[in-house]
Amino acid sequence: MGCCISQLAAKFAFFPPSPATYQVKKKDDGRLVAVSTTSSMPISGAADDLSLDVLLVDTKRGNKIVAFYLKNPYAKLTVLYSHGNAADLGQLYDLFVQLKANLRVNLMGYDYSGYGASTGKPSEFDTYADIEAVYDCLQTEYGISQEDLILYGQSVGSGPTLHLAAKLPRLRGVVLHSGILSGLRVLCHANFTFCFDIYKNLNKIQKVKSPVLVIHGTEDDVVNWLHGNGLWKMSRDPYEPLWIKGGGHCNLELYPDYIRHLCRFIQEMECMTTEIRLKKIKQTLRLPKRSDTTISTNCCCQVKCRLPNCLNCSKMSCTKCCYWPKCPKWKPKFSVCWKPSCLGCSCMLPKCSCACPECSCACPKCSFTCPKCSCACPKCCCWSVKCSCW
Repeated sequence: MGCCISQLAAKFAFFPPSPATYQVKKKDDGRLVAVSTTSSMPISGAADDLSLDVLLVDTKRGNKIVAFYLKNPYAKLTVLYSHGNAADLGQLYDLFVQLKANLRVNLMGYDYSGYGASTGKPSEFDTYADIEAVYDCLQTEYGISQEDLILYGQSVGSGPTLHLAAKLPRLRGVVLHSGILSGLRVLCHANFTFCFDIYKNLNKIQKVKSPVLVIHGTEDDVVNWLHGNGLWKMSRDPYEPLWIKGGGHCNLELYPDYIRHLCRFIQEMECMTTEIRLKKIKQTLRLPKRSDTTISTNCCCQVKCRLPNCLNCSKMSCTKCCYWPKCPKWKPKFSVCWKPSCLGCSCMLPKCSCACPECSCACPKCSFTCPKCSCACPKCCCWSVKCSCW
C-alpha cells in the first residue's frame, strides 16, 4: 500500500518539461554536444567550446542521464547542482555560466531520469541513483574528492542533495535553495511523517556534518518559508541563512543579496581547512579544554605521587604531605635534621615517641645514644625499638 501511494505521490511531485529544451548529439570526433530544440544551435553558443563537457552517465537503476560539466580554470571548489522541478539543463545553462564565473567554481549540473534528454521515468529513488552516479563520475573522470565539493539543491533537488550529503562526512558544504522538509509537508503542512512520504529531508539533514547554507524567499507560495527555517534549525552546522524578503520560489537569483551571500559562503568554504573544521566541531560538542599540565591546582609542589592519609590531611592524593624538599610546607621536626628523607619528621607517619633534643638524626645508619639506658647501639633509632628500654 505504501509503495503504491509513493508512486502516486511521485506522479504529483515531478513535472519534467515537455518537450525537452535540448537534444544531445555526437560530433564526428566523438564529443557530445547539447543542441537547442528551438534553434538547432549548440547551447554553449559555440560547437568547439572546451569549457563545457556534455556527458552521458549510467545509473545503477539502468538509466542514462545527461550532465553538463562547466570548467573554470581559477576554481578551487566544485558545485554539484541538483535543479528544481519543471526545468531541465537547456533552461539552466545560462544560470550555470553565471554561477561558474561569479562564484569562481567548477559546476556540474545534471538532469534527473525522465528530464531533458535523460532516459527513464522520474521517481524519488531514481533521483538518488542519479546523483550518486554523477558524484562517481566527478571522482573518476575529474578527480574531485568530497573535500572539494559543495552540493547545491534547489526545491525538489534538496532531496537527492541531502541524500548524498548524509553519506559524505568530509563534504565541504551544502546549499539548500528553497528546500523542502518532505514531499507531503509541501501539500498538507503535517507535523508528523507518513511512512509513504517522499524526500524525508527533516530526518536526513541531521546526519549532514558539513556547513549548511539555507536560502529561501519569505513570499514563497510553492514551498512555504517554514520549510527553509525548519531545515536551518535542524542543521548540525548551520551557516548564516539568507531570507530574501519578498522572494518567491523561482526568482531568488534575481535579487542582489542572492549572489552576494552565496559568494561569501563559497569564499569561506575555500578558506576552511581541516584544522578549522575540527575546531568548529569541538566548539559544537562543547568538549572541555585539555590542560597543559597534569598537576592539580591544589598541590603545593610539582610532584606526581600518591601518598596514604596523614594525620593532618584527609586527601589521599594531596601532595602537600609529601617529603620532598620542593614542598614549601615541609618542615623538619628537629632543627638539626637536614635530610629530606627523614621519616621521623614526616607528617604521614607516627611521630617519634622520644622527641629528645639529643636526637641528632633519624637516619638508621647514624649512631645514636639512648638517653635512658645510655646504650650506644650503632643501628638504634628513635622509631625502631631495638633496645630493651623502649
